[in-house]
Amino acid sequence: MKIKSIDLGKSKITIISVLFYLFTICIVHADDLDYFGKKIDIRILDKLSSKSKLLKLNIGENFLYKNLEIKVLKCKNSKFDDNPEITTYLQVKDNKISNNDEVFVFNGWTFSSSPSVQVFDHPVYDLWILKCY
Repeated sequence: MKIKSIDLGKSKITIISVLFYLFTICIVHADDLDYFGKKIDIRILDKLSSKSKLLKLNIGENFLYKNLEIKVLKCKNSKFDDNPEITTYLQVKDNKISNNDEVFVFNGWTFSSSPSVQVFDHPVYDLWILKCY
């Protein structure tokens, strides 16, 4: 098989080197196809005072909001829509409950478009997932 060279003035570029370059670019930009986020925005509502607050959390870090300890383990955006579905794995402990080391108030996946699929059921607080980035 004879490899053809493309003459570009003073330098010659072979088809193989061009293909290698394109392959390298695809590998480097493969991370752009990963829709898992590193941060998340959550709106929390205190039902007793009717006040809400926007929380900006890092994935994997514990965050203490009043008596709730919130930890987001993963968040993922769907890659199909202009308005993506946000899926989040969330753990919430209530520090006022005496056996909070053993039991989570919530431990599971949540979906931004269908919060009733996995319900965060707490007498004082409501949570909404707004953004994963």
